[in-house]
Amino acid sequence: MPVDGAPDGAADRPHTVGDVVAALERRYPPVWAEQWDRVGLVVGDPQAPVRRVLCVVDCVPETVDEAIAVGADLILAHHPLLLRGVSSVAVTTYKGHTVHRLIKHDIALYVAHTNADVASPGVSDALAARLGLTDLRPLRPAAPDGPAAGGGRGAGRIGRLPRPMTLAELTALAAAALPATAWGVRAGGPPDRRIETVAVCGGAGDSYLGAAVAAGVDAYLTADLRHHPASEHLAEGGPALLDAAHWATERPWLDDVADHLRADLGLPVTVSDVDTDPWTLHATSVPTPKEPVP
Repeated sequence: MPVDGAPDGAADRPHTVGDVVAALERRYPPVWAEQWDRVGLVVGDPQAPVRRVLCVVDCVPETVDEAIAVGADLILAHHPLLLRGVSSVAVTTYKGHTVHRLIKHDIALYVAHTNADVASPGVSDALAARLGLTDLRPLRPAAPDGPAAGGGRGAGRIGRLPRPMTLAELTALAAAALPATAWGVRAGGPPDRRIETVAVCGGAGDSYLGAAVAAGVDAYLTADLRHHPASEHLAEGGPALLDAAHWATERPWLDDVADHLRADLGLPVTVSDVDTDPWTLHATSVPTPKEPVP
């Protein structure tokens, strides 16, 4: 078995971009995506052959370099490269340069974003698994009249820890279980607070602070928490908060989708560990000793 988990002889079986797209859309139907989202095939010919897939959180110059280096014919990215409208893809622009490099090297780009977030299993299931959470259910279930209704689908997940622990212990567990970043994991709440139930949401999740309160969980782990919403949430007695790097909360999903493509298509799949979090340094503040009062 190769190191990337591909079955022996898998590379001898012809697959196309269209085959990979079909496999992904069976698992993450585009209709499940939010209306504002942009998912699906961004660059590439559905008839083009695919011998290797690279799974990434972000399609950025570093992960395009990695795709070229490993010989990937298709990049599966979580975040859209072209989320908002652009008037040019000239090579002189950041996104245009990326598109040109993909086309030049015959690399297709496919995006599964909010449709993968609400899927079951999806992005937050993989995050919950890193903490060992059990008895999972959605933090915000999919709308009952929406296309993703039922099947345990929805945003975020709620689960139970294998054993009760303090907030300090949970923070240390999260920092050890998630991919390492300069950001690390920070927490809000009494360090000795007892934690049994935890809500998680991969990516930016402060819009679900109210859902975490309504669910009655002991702690909520997500990314990109802002000062004022977090401060007010804690002041009003809400669940303890854990704030991790955005990339780190979504990177675990790449392993799951890679395993799915290997099993479904028998394709070699490489998972990127290139840290695309924008924050690259972290220094712990050290209080300045006060001068003694005369």
